[in-house]
Amino acid sequence: METAEQDGPQGRAPARPASLSPSRAADFMRCPLLYRFRVIDRLPEKPSAAATRGTVVHAVLERLFDAPAAERTPERARALLPGEWERLLATRPELAELFPGEGGALDEELLARWLAEAERLVERWFTLEDPTRLEPAERELFVETELDSGLLLRGIVDRVDVAPTGEVRIVDYKTGKAPAPQYRAEALFQMKFYALVVWRLRGVVPRRLQLVYLGSGEVITYDPAEAELRLVERKLRALWEAIELATETGDWRPRPTRLCGWCDHQAHCPEFGGTPPPYPLPLPAQRPAVDGAEPAQGRMDPV
Repeated sequence: METAEQDGPQGRAPARPASLSPSRAADFMRCPLLYRFRVIDRLPEKPSAAATRGTVVHAVLERLFDAPAAERTPERARALLPGEWERLLATRPELAELFPGEGGALDEELLARWLAEAERLVERWFTLEDPTRLEPAERELFVETELDSGLLLRGIVDRVDVAPTGEVRIVDYKTGKAPAPQYRAEALFQMKFYALVVWRLRGVVPRRLQLVYLGSGEVITYDPAEAELRLVERKLRALWEAIELATETGDWRPRPTRLCGWCDHQAHCPEFGGTPPPYPLPLPAQRPAVDGAEPAQGRMDPV
């Protein structure tokens, strides 16, 4: 799982893009203007009940492996949920807005229904995988590597399994429903991104990529090849060049899709009659020359 919060806090000073993660790569491919709002402007976004539930469920599935194998039961997993919610709420008190009650208090009934749905997702996981037979090599693993081109790739992998023979499996939990086959490219792109980073870090192409969809109770697997990961690397280089160009020119164009209805930034989007905030980074013509040199053109400055 990867969220905007994991990629970097919002509401801070504008910044030039310095690295690429799977979710931000997906943002740019879906809508360059959305990428700008999240990465450069760092506009705030409202908490989402579904995304927050996903964060809590992921935390439970991670922490469950702290227990001995025989104790990794549905009952133990369910018991972890309230504590993980309280832990998250303590670090992000704005999440209380998801369950508004009288006088600013939490609506306990709304919260109970939300936790019950989280319980159902956790219980469904036990029908898809048997944690008593798993010993992950890594959980919630932060990975980062710099390609030969200088592009910095980073992300957080939910789980890495390593077989006694050394074969690597990358596992990602999804709390939504599995997409139809014709719409799986984006999810698989995220997994190939992780596979590329792990390959560059460890020198081993992961044997299997596994997406576990708790919302629909499906598991999707994919076995990547080295040649395919090289293609992913070239695609990411081209994507980064496009991001660099947009950063330099300030040309971030919206790309309308059916997902626009759920976007938090409609008030700033021209597609909805809004106006983006003033571009917070200097454009080439605005940069002062140094020692008589011409302003930089066409490439982003080193960060």
